[in-house]
Amino acid sequence: MSAPDYAIEVEKLEKVYAASGKMPEKRALNAIDIKIPRGSIFGLLGPNGAGKSTFINILAGLVTKTGGKAKIWDMDIDQHPRASRAAIGVVNQEITMDPFFTPEEALELQAGFYGVPKSERRTLEILEAVGLADKRDAYVRQLSGGMKRRLMIAKALVHNPPVLILDEPTAGVDVELRRSLWQYVRRLHDEGTTIILTTHYLEEAEELCDEIAIINHGEVIACEPTSQLLKRLDQRLLIITPREPVDAIPDELKDLDIRIRQNGDLEISYRNTETGIGRLLEKVRATGISVADLATDQPNLEDVFVAMTTEAA
Repeated sequence: MSAPDYAIEVEKLEKVYAASGKMPEKRALNAIDIKIPRGSIFGLLGPNGAGKSTFINILAGLVTKTGGKAKIWDMDIDQHPRASRAAIGVVNQEITMDPFFTPEEALELQAGFYGVPKSERRTLEILEAVGLADKRDAYVRQLSGGMKRRLMIAKALVHNPPVLILDEPTAGVDVELRRSLWQYVRRLHDEGTTIILTTHYLEEAEELCDEIAIINHGEVIACEPTSQLLKRLDQRLLIITPREPVDAIPDELKDLDIRIRQNGDLEISYRNTETGIGRLLEKVRATGISVADLATDQPNLEDVFVAMTTEAA
């Protein structure tokens, strides 16, 4: 069987939680469509309660969908529940494991759950890859929080899945561990694993992800290549450092969105499709202001995320 074009495909996927007691009916996913290309690092972003965890839990078999279709590695999760879910490894946000097992025992047990024959298990190889080989015989309760998170990733890899879902994998870990985790994730990606990432660290998504979907109130409000998503905001900043201090904004510039920063720089906000830097500089110089230096600032993923989720609220 050849590898599919898409690692994950969902069509009109819905989840409605029925009313219970005083809790009203809640629509967690509202007929969403997502296609995740094989071999990509795909970001799944959204505010708390947007539906990201529901989406992941449906794929993992922990939540039953209300409607729509979902395929993992070209296998329908209803028609091929065991085979489709064996194609993914899920690293949940919460650290859940028996504190009295050793890392080696935890991985051997997980491999047994997936029916991996003993001759095909890669327990020591995986522990080495996540930097836990020297802790193979320690109890899980003796591991640091960062080590436990790495062990969670190791558990998700015991059956060699082609798709790995990371739900907030670096939440609450230090910068050094975050860097080492991403080095390993990149290595897995280079070896052909499709990575699906949810994170609150938007700079991570901007740096790592080929494509990003933004979910809000159970709906996909954007699903585009990262570079294209960043172009969604046309707003730019031009920062001008005058050779001589400017005490007040000249009347000729008051039709611009301009202000004087505390350090004396002029900050001009403009739309790239409406005007260019050259025209702005001409207008500034025409007032007699001599320019010593200038810089431009473009929106980042956080700006796009805030703008889009605010619009959809």
